[in-house]
Amino acid sequence: MRLFAIDKDETITAFPAAEHVPEGQEQFASEKELAKLAANWPADRLVNIWNSFAGVAGFGADLKPVKKFTDRKTAVKRVWVAIQKLDTPAPQAADVAPKKAKAAKAKEGASVPREFSKKAIVLEMLRRKEGATLAEIAKATKWQNHSIRGFISGAITKKMGLKVESTRQEGGERHYRVVS
Repeated sequence: MRLFAIDKDETITAFPAAEHVPEGQEQFASEKELAKLAANWPADRLVNIWNSFAGVAGFGADLKPVKKFTDRKTAVKRVWVAIQKLDTPAPQAADVAPKKAKAAKAKEGASVPREFSKKAIVLEMLRRKEGATLAEIAKATKWQNHSIRGFISGAITKKMGLKVESTRQEGGERHYRVVS
């Protein structure tokens, strides 16, 4: 648990240990200790502390300035909850594999679709010599055209690693087929 300190200007700072706290600052490590300190403070000090958090990035947009609190207990509780965000370390950038590495990993582990699933039905249609049109796939799966295009792009091309050829026929209809 971290230690918090408040200075004369109502600035609260989180410290890893007591030896890091500058002299002359009041210290507390729990809501109970904060309540004990606040018992000697004028009510305006709690309002000023709260209002110093309100609207500040990192504390959330839900913290609104106040003119007064209903009671000291409520004020202490709300201030304590707000300063817990000081104790949370800043979010670190996640270690994320590059997109190509991610796609390659997915291709290696791509599974065979379940028999008679919509994925299997679409794959079967795309593997035919003439391929399949959006209308044929839509009729077989009852999917909308944008869902079919997304499925071909995501599940078939990216996840399974299959190459899909798209051609426009004489009638203006687009045909999709898996190229070996």
